[in-house]
Amino acid sequence: VAVPVGLVAGYYRGVVDSVVSRITDTLLAFPFLVLAVGLAAVLGASMVNAAIAIGLSQVPNLVRVVRGEALRLAGEDYVAASVAAGARGTTAMFRHILPNSVNALLVQVTVAVPQAIIGEALLSFLGLGVQPPTPSLGVMLSAAQTYFAQAPWLVVFPGIAVVLATLGFNLLGDGLRDALDPKGNR
Repeated sequence: VAVPVGLVAGYYRGVVDSVVSRITDTLLAFPFLVLAVGLAAVLGASMVNAAIAIGLSQVPNLVRVVRGEALRLAGEDYVAASVAAGARGTTAMFRHILPNSVNALLVQVTVAVPQAIIGEALLSFLGLGVQPPTPSLGVMLSAAQTYFAQAPWLVVFPGIAVVLATLGFNLLGDGLRDALDPKGNR
């Protein structure tokens, strides 16, 4: 959803860009977890609805990144040359701008995945995501609350799993950002 919307807004600018930017800014006014919990509460408690809520909550960040890349790349000479040679806007967007935006998108995805992991654990912990007996770190943490005094490891191990998973993706994102940096600032 985010990639085509961001491409269209950044390439065509004008009214389309203004509308998309205002909607994106409005959604970005809400923190990710608040937006995800609100959407999950409206949609109902299920794994599919939790995935939809988390996905829709990530859209504004990705729209912002793709739009910025499209704005930057639309002014490049090779895009102008392809349009001058007769290429349509969609061809310029999907053949020239999108492939050159992949590096920024990959880094943004490595930021979005830890947010999604934490979001799923939170929604499941609150009872808005995965429902027992389906395994989930949030369900495990929720079920372990009552046994914390007798068996603290029931809380510690799922908590450590969430921390290690999010840390791993953050480190992967840092490594990708350094590896894909076109300026070579290392």
